[in-house]
Amino acid sequence: MTSTELAPARMRSTPGAAPAGSGVALRQLVIAADEKDLGLAAWKSILDRIGTPYDVILATSDPITPSRLVRADGVGRYQAVLLTDNALLLPDGNGNFTSALTAEGWNALWEYERNFKVRQVSLKSSPGTFPEDNCLRPGTDGPVAADPVMATLTDLGSTIFDYLKPGARIPIQNSYLYRTQFAQPCNAQPLLTLGTDVLGFVSTATDGRERAGLTFSMGENQIVTDLLGYGLLRWATRGVFLGEHRHWMNVDVDDWFASTLRGSPDGSAGTFRLSGSDAASVGRQQAALRERYPLVGDFTLNIAFNGAHLNSQAPAQCDSANTPDALSSYSRCLAREFRWINHTFSHPAMNDTPYDENRTQIEKNLEAASSVGLPVPATVLKTPEYSGLGVFNADPRSLSSPTDHGLNKSNTTLLTAAKDAGVKYLHGNMSFASHRPPCFNCGTYHPLQPDLFIVPDWPTNIAFEATTPEEQVHLYNMVYGANGGAADHADHDLTYDEILDAESNIALRHAMSGSVYTHTLHQGNLHEYASGRSLMFDWLNAVLAKYSSYYDVPLKNPDWPALASYVQARSSHFAELAGGHDAVWNRVTGAISYTPTGDNSLFFTGVAAEQPTGADRNRIQEAEMYGSDSIARVAVTAADEVTLFARPRP
Repeated sequence: MTSTELAPARMRSTPGAAPAGSGVALRQLVIAADEKDLGLAAWKSILDRIGTPYDVILATSDPITPSRLVRADGVGRYQAVLLTDNALLLPDGNGNFTSALTAEGWNALWEYERNFKVRQVSLKSSPGTFPEDNCLRPGTDGPVAADPVMATLTDLGSTIFDYLKPGARIPIQNSYLYRTQFAQPCNAQPLLTLGTDVLGFVSTATDGRERAGLTFSMGENQIVTDLLGYGLLRWATRGVFLGEHRHWMNVDVDDWFASTLRGSPDGSAGTFRLSGSDAASVGRQQAALRERYPLVGDFTLNIAFNGAHLNSQAPAQCDSANTPDALSSYSRCLAREFRWINHTFSHPAMNDTPYDENRTQIEKNLEAASSVGLPVPATVLKTPEYSGLGVFNADPRSLSSPTDHGLNKSNTTLLTAAKDAGVKYLHGNMSFASHRPPCFNCGTYHPLQPDLFIVPDWPTNIAFEATTPEEQVHLYNMVYGANGGAADHADHDLTYDEILDAESNIALRHAMSGSVYTHTLHQGNLHEYASGRSLMFDWLNAVLAKYSSYYDVPLKNPDWPALASYVQARSSHFAELAGGHDAVWNRVTGAISYTPTGDNSLFFTGVAAEQPTGADRNRIQEAEMYGSDSIARVAVTAADEVTLFARPRP
């Protein structure tokens, strides 16, 4: 169970029949003009991240008829209608625009929305009265380039997007923008404004249908899509849907206790190992981060360690005096301040290591940790540089970037040894195509050893050899500067502040998207190069400052077994969705009924929670409040109907 000890509320008796129009499937309908429609990619990215089922209709080729919208048993096929733009316009070849949807199609859609009380959202909503009047009247319009305009939320916008800070400024860039005003009188309210101009709205049609929309185009890789997409879907569904969306921040620190290369700007060779005082500073910087950014809660670093240089004779003390190894002493003293991850005993490349060596590396590292009281989960293994998982150079002496040969080229003796040693979860790397799962926040059961589950990490461009800003600037610009080797490098060398801005933006977007995967940095990045300063915490502070400027909901920071378990549940959720069954919400009785296709897990948002029963504790039944959302994870069994209570929003 979660720390809140809640479970999703189940309906104990069979609900009675409900009037026509009260039952809708928890499935979304996306309507685009054609497959090139910019808004189609935006809606797909929003829905795929949440993990909610949806269908796509391309108005140029797919007719919309009543039977397309209503099942034979009278249940509505969709709980929300999501348009890429309010008129689905396409150029007609004569310099004008025409709707890709026929008049018959619009009428069928509106009849469905009216009869089943289904809400509609349009991303790019142009002013005017075609195909219907949303109360928008034209002001000025035109493209917005990379330099953003900054919109603000109205009071109603702050309610609908209540996971955002009420004063958050919403950047709109690389878009086409309509600045609009409301027709008067008209039943409409603004959600988003730019000065006195309306950029987002909720309106009610004369027949009672509820509509919302934005007056600018959105793409799948834009900050505004991250910020507003979830709230638009949540409003359209009244907050009751399959799937969930939360925000996460986890950081791994590789190679603790080991020495690593150091990249000096003058080109001289060197190595670096953390000192005891560095370790003490890490603890202080972590505490300061928590205090500075309350949304991060009890954020705790994951320390991926190599025990070959851990000295078990070093006393547990936060002092460098009278100890054979200060880092070992400080690590024992600070053991409960961090989370510890098995990174093998001596950090060998494991692409072709034999079984005995693999198992020894795994188990000896756990024994080293146990000898000094470092708590380490035996179920988690991070191999050195993700070795042994099908990414390697055919010539082990080569210094070029490794080739992704695929998971089927993994070291099978490593996989067997890991399984035999009790490992369940292996770290992968999102840089490698074979490690990237097919669904958002999912993982991969290893094709050669299905008892092992791979959860990928996010790499960062904080160089593993860098311990100071000067070293980071030198190493970064060797790749990404004016004379660097990257294919898309900058036209000038970047300063340290520019690098921090660029790299924190990448991690910020991961957090905004809802990605659970951890970010990987290295022990040298924790060197205290100035009082209370290190490369890693400079980067983290930059990420969290930006996140906190937008959001009012916390960043979750689970330990690695809990993180991996969540990723398994997400994989199971998508496996269940692939079965094609729909959950049906009876909006009169409040019941959500679902008959599973397999033995899996499902996430629901917007279901009521209650204190768990004994039966709940014997199965995976969890619920938590995240912001104002009730999110439940439910274990399901093939053909065993589940009935839950909906907890809709206004």
